[in-house]
Amino acid sequence: MTPRTGPAVPPPSIASRSSEQAAAALAPAAPPQTPATPDKQQIVAEFAGRHPKEWGLHVTGVVNNSPSRHVALTFDACGGPGGTGCDHALLQTLRRLKVPATLFINSRWIHANPALSKDLAADPLFELANHGTAHLPLSVNGRTAYGIQGTATVGAAYDELMGNQAIMRGLNGKLPQFFRPGTAFYDDVAVGMTRRLGMLPVNFTLNGDGGATFSAATVAAEVGRAAAGDIVISHFNRPAAGTADGYARALPQLLDKGVTFARLGDVLTL
Repeated sequence: MTPRTGPAVPPPSIASRSSEQAAAALAPAAPPQTPATPDKQQIVAEFAGRHPKEWGLHVTGVVNNSPSRHVALTFDACGGPGGTGCDHALLQTLRRLKVPATLFINSRWIHANPALSKDLAADPLFELANHGTAHLPLSVNGRTAYGIQGTATVGAAYDELMGNQAIMRGLNGKLPQFFRPGTAFYDDVAVGMTRRLGMLPVNFTLNGDGGATFSAATVAAEVGRAAAGDIVISHFNRPAAGTADGYARALPQLLDKGVTFARLGDVLTL
């Protein structure tokens, strides 16, 4: 007589493997690994000895416009002597009309306006971007723009990029995605460094206020030419300039024509 037995039970090793496989199938997928940002020593080792071939506003690797139907307004705050003010009238116009913008802020301006910098970082209408540590042209060999000598070495260019990056992260816990140097001049080696450090180097297609020197009428005329894909540069650190009045004239007309606006982060990707 054959003895009665219960249901077959797999060996413990097989049962264990089955439960582990089931748990693995139910577990959420691990997030992709983000490459670590290179440190200064790595950047110097990688870029030292490279010789720039380009210098200026329109350099290979710099983004000057966007592939979008929107206009991207960008405003610089340079800091330094005479440049630490805030054009509150301009910001009020942008808020009243609900026009988003990207604000490129220099560390000198942040140090002069710590509370205001945090307020701007918390405002969802605006996006903050890196305008450098000492507001220098971004060079690896000391090239000059508008009488301002640029960073003289790869290490100095790293400090200009990353010194302010760390300060800006302290405003809201976010690392800026975009960079524009003081004077907006780069060489192509420095552009490669900017990208290697996780930032997109950005310039412009339209100069809205001529470095905060244009009259209100000229600002209105220049900004009024903006069309899909344009990146406009102006300034919000010189309240005595014609920038605020010019934008107050131009923006309602552009909105009436159906022009739409977006922050850089909405139209560009790294």
